[in-house]
Amino acid sequence: MTAMRKAHPPVPMGLQPTPFHDRVAAANHQRGWMNWMGFASASVLDSVEFEYFAIRNQATVFDISPMMKYRISGPDAEAVVNRLVTRDISKLKPGRVAYVIWCDQDGNVVDDGTVFRFSETDFRLCCQEPQLAWLDDIAWGFDVTVEDVSHRISGLALQGPTSCAVLKDMGLTGVETMKPFDIREFKVKAKALTISRTGFTGDLGYELWMAPEDALLIWDHMMEAGHLRGIRVIGYEAVEMARIEARFLLPRVDFVSSQTHLRPGRARNPYELGLDWLVALDKPHFNGRRALLRLAEEKPKRKLVAMEIDRDKPAHHALVYHRQKKEVGFVTSALWSPTVKRNIAYAWLDASYYEAGSDLWVEIYLQRELVWQRRMARARIVERPFFRNPRRTATPPADF
Repeated sequence: MTAMRKAHPPVPMGLQPTPFHDRVAAANHQRGWMNWMGFASASVLDSVEFEYFAIRNQATVFDISPMMKYRISGPDAEAVVNRLVTRDISKLKPGRVAYVIWCDQDGNVVDDGTVFRFSETDFRLCCQEPQLAWLDDIAWGFDVTVEDVSHRISGLALQGPTSCAVLKDMGLTGVETMKPFDIREFKVKAKALTISRTGFTGDLGYELWMAPEDALLIWDHMMEAGHLRGIRVIGYEAVEMARIEARFLLPRVDFVSSQTHLRPGRARNPYELGLDWLVALDKPHFNGRRALLRLAEEKPKRKLVAMEIDRDKPAHHALVYHRQKKEVGFVTSALWSPTVKRNIAYAWLDASYYEAGSDLWVEIYLQRELVWQRRMARARIVERPFFRNPRRTATPPADF
């Protein structure tokens, strides 16, 4: 294994701009920013309501450049990726993307992300948290090169019903034939652009990947092409609403990585997270396989479940009770969904209480002009996700 690393530049102070920062800042009327892996990421540009409804009715652009990106290449690249993740990556064909998780030796989840397969020997891993040290450990002894290419690739999430129409208006011939999780290469004004039909809104959407030096040229071309399609720049808070509706997990919110938790017993395994469909126990050895074989035979001590809650007040950080008396869990993500018109949440529940039909209640606190009110609302365990529009997988997508 060889690791290609350049000498580290001086550590910058404060939040850093992404390659799209000037364009996003010009649209950020609220001046709302947040920290995403050391980069300034827009939280709200106008109002979260306008931005959320743009996801569901138009085309929206969200800067995903801060994501961590690793290139894994070489004769043993497939073996290394397959040893890392719990899915059988040998079944992933070149030109395709797969959602994956990876675990430690105890079977607890380290992180989730997406694996791009560009050829038989060339992969890219995209994820939220830094993973270079973990990848170096996995790759030890293999004929493979692991590179941190996070600063060499910029990214945009183009999501919403008119997103495909925007790409066609950019002159990307054939983009409408891409199936979900496809990867394809295009040229925009002679600049290389990689597009994957991926996203985290549960709706029609794509992700665009390019060199940082080409970022503003491609941004300007896309915004001009999308003008009549209602294209709109959005921030993290609107994306978070769509994420909860589409039931995508978020590290540090719905679970804590087994590599960063500080207190014993806080790590979680795929069976507790409801991600057992991502575990291929019938493939050759991979990290955590022995532990997962044992865990697959046991009843999970707790589970992350989807819930519907009575009334319309989101149950942010609420405790969950059985028969209004015994505390049996807590809410991690909550939202009054404007699209499905339901009060939805994800919650961890202790064993024996995560079965449908349990008599569950959530304790919601509301502040009204400096006076706190306590409400107990009935909750029901339901199937997930809450939102998944058929246009998400339609090929070719309709022109809206």
